[in-house]
Amino acid sequence: MGEFVRLETLDEQPGVGVIRLTRPPMNALNRAVQDELRAAAGEATSRDDIRAVIVYGGEKVFAAGADIKEMADEGYAQMAARAPELTAAFDAVARIPKPVVAAIAGYALGGGCELALACDFRIAAADAKLGQPEIGLGIIPGAGGTQRLPRLIGPSKAKELIFTGRHVAAEEALRLGLVDALVPAGESVLDAAVASVRPYLTGPAQALRAAKQAIDGGLSVDLASGLALESHLFAALFATEDKNVGMRAFVAKAKPDFTGK
Repeated sequence: MGEFVRLETLDEQPGVGVIRLTRPPMNALNRAVQDELRAAAGEATSRDDIRAVIVYGGEKVFAAGADIKEMADEGYAQMAARAPELTAAFDAVARIPKPVVAAIAGYALGGGCELALACDFRIAAADAKLGQPEIGLGIIPGAGGTQRLPRLIGPSKAKELIFTGRHVAAEEALRLGLVDALVPAGESVLDAAVASVRPYLTGPAQALRAAKQAIDGGLSVDLASGLALESHLFAALFATEDKNVGMRAFVAKAKPDFTGK
């Protein structure tokens, strides 16, 4: 368990792991947070008792961005060494081979928005604000924003948001596809995120893992390579117990009782 990031499980909902950011007041993503985030993602990946993951900063703020005070005096040499580590921290979240949901309340700006983009889904409070305001600091997003954002909402709109650095209100974020669902005022984004992952907790874990790997891997290669990856992963699932359980249940017109193996 880190000082600022910890992986928790929920007694009321077994199978859910919550990567919780706790660096008040704004969950600024300094070096320690980045290191602990990478460690928490690794633990969530390795634990069989965790079937889905929620990234959560609390009901007041998700993460307001990088720790600018920590970066202000750094030059090119220092940042050239550090930037890959920042990318690696968020990549560790993106590579968790399980469904991952960002539960966003308050601000998700800069690195906070990039962290949310590294998740599979984003659920936001109705008054949340997202954005990539780095341009106002004379820099650009450096932890995936220029790559994941255009893949999610299209290059033209991503350029507009990054070029202007403006904050995006939750309703607009929903229209753009930047978030997938909104939670009404007064309701918990964490509870909504837990409800959203509940169907995956008893699903075929190996098939969910393969589906995520096929989709994410296919986005970075040409169509022919993506189809080859899909074909390989599809065939590999025929070596799993869950394939047998699922197909036998289908033939018997019964509900499958997946084991995750």
